[in-house]
Amino acid sequence: MQIKKEISDELQQNIDYLEQRFAKCADIIKKQFSIGKYRGYHVYLMYTDGLVDAVMIQDSIIRPLLNESLEDYPKSVEEWVIESADRKQIFDMEEAIINILAGNILLFFDGCDFAIQVSSKKFPNRGIQSPEQEVSIRGPKDSFNESLRFSTALIRRRIRDTRLKVEQMQVGVRSKTDIAILYMEDLVHEEMLADIKADMEQLCVDGILDGGMLEQFLEKRTNTPFPQYQHTERPDKVASGLMEGRIAIVVDNSPGVLLLPVTLNVFFQAADDYYNRWETASFARVLRYISAMIAIGLPGLYIAIANFHTEVLPTDLILSFAKARQGVPFPVVVEVLMMELAFELLREAGIRLPGQLGGTIGIVGGLIVGQAAVDAGLVSTIVVIVVSLTAIASFSVPSESFRGAFRLLKFFMMIVCAIWGLYGYFLGWLAIAIHLCSIESYGIPYLAPTVHGGEEKDYVLRMSWKKMKIRPSFTKEGARRRQK
Repeated sequence: MQIKKEISDELQQNIDYLEQRFAKCADIIKKQFSIGKYRGYHVYLMYTDGLVDAVMIQDSIIRPLLNESLEDYPKSVEEWVIESADRKQIFDMEEAIINILAGNILLFFDGCDFAIQVSSKKFPNRGIQSPEQEVSIRGPKDSFNESLRFSTALIRRRIRDTRLKVEQMQVGVRSKTDIAILYMEDLVHEEMLADIKADMEQLCVDGILDGGMLEQFLEKRTNTPFPQYQHTERPDKVASGLMEGRIAIVVDNSPGVLLLPVTLNVFFQAADDYYNRWETASFARVLRYISAMIAIGLPGLYIAIANFHTEVLPTDLILSFAKARQGVPFPVVVEVLMMELAFELLREAGIRLPGQLGGTIGIVGGLIVGQAAVDAGLVSTIVVIVVSLTAIASFSVPSESFRGAFRLLKFFMMIVCAIWGLYGYFLGWLAIAIHLCSIESYGIPYLAPTVHGGEEKDYVLRMSWKKMKIRPSFTKEGARRRQK
């Protein structure tokens, strides 16, 4: 079928075309009726069932149209009859179809080469709930949901400044997903903003169904386990990032927001850090950095020492290790790999199981499998302790996407330690450090401010708010100072 570009002034032509385009679409409501004192004018109304406010259609559109005499048709219809402030004329047929599918109401009139779009969106949503992944003891308890407009409203509620800009576009040839780009006009790097806009416009894909899909399409490097966008479900974290000169991307149908650019340290920052005293926040942040090192390196370190370098341990500790391993038929490497893979299986099973059952299966399964393996002589108690500490440490990092990198890197460290011992352990950390130094996020080094310089009062340690007078390197030059 030939694609029609412009709306015809003959109503029947428009109706025939729309009937063809929306054939076998039972959720599209189409209604034709006559209006005016003598019912001499014909109107064709279309909308998507379930995406609009049906009460608003009846009270603000249909009833006024049927009750008016319409002395000046169609001008009086648009200006006086339709009881909605959010309306506009549309001359392009494809734009009209997209608006129908997006949850707007379209009115086509006989003798008019345009349609009137009336906004009456009422999407099904979960409402505002507490965050599930980024739980905080102190601070706001609201989180984003799948509605784009709800998400932008939660951010606007926190930043009541006209310099907060919200630019909207559509991505996806078939899905036509609404995406909003938010930034502070006076704080953002113009080059960074132009770069992200260009990347979005160049996307050619069937559909974007979640922010995670968009993140993978936009990321500059695909050969790294480290995330290049920060995903968050907390509006306060997004508001804080915007006031540091960062850019937020809100994707319709996604319960989270993407923040860019990112550095390594933003993944160790929790919302509670900025609502508690700086001493407590700094201590917690140091623990997270130590936890990250344990989550990546502890299994490999145990393999290196137990296989190659037992002489670095005190005699009593060596004897304790040897006693624990009596009767174990597998090498240390196989022993640790088995337990780590068993834990990963339990983690995946816990995620997939519904509700409270997921947490229960993780705890009970871990206890049962671990104890049964020790009793059967398949693994030593030391390995169970190592795997447990590794798991606890990985969960101490606030960012879920960042924890995913630990799951892969710990196996990398185990392999190099099994081959070269402690030399492999240090070479593994060196390889990770070199890889991190090679990553950039829209011109900002991943290890900033360590390799880039800049404000270090909100890094491993968080100073008091009175001392954090300079914004980080995300902010454009000349706008770094946030307080006198």
